[in-house]
Amino acid sequence: QVQLVESGGGLVQPGGSLRLSCAASGSFFSRYAMGWYRQAPGKQRELVADITSGGNTNYADSVKGRFTISRDNAKKTVYLQMNSLKPEDTAVYYCNARWTAFDYWGQGTQVTVSS
Repeated sequence: QVQLVESGGGLVQPGGSLRLSCAASGSFFSRYAMGWYRQAPGKQRELVADITSGGNTNYADSVKGRFTISRDNAKKTVYLQMNSLKPEDTAVYYCNARWTAFDYWGQGTQVTVSS
């Protein structure tokens, strides 16, 4: 069993930055592909970025060049550095861990980009 706890969300002005953290409990963190997803009100949840156990990264086109996903296996934590934030980035951001048939989600953290 893996538990994921997101933190770092909040209110930020357009053009600002936030760093989200996802702290994992449980064993075998390094096995998991980790991802950040987001869901705006009334919209489908979408992949923002993910990182494999080997460190390969993938980003949604909408965030390329602005967001960076990273992981620290020793700390069992995955990060999402978000720069140049736009109002359309406003959403609840969820952390995800996946390995074979195992799929875990955090509770989410709210990111609001507004003046």
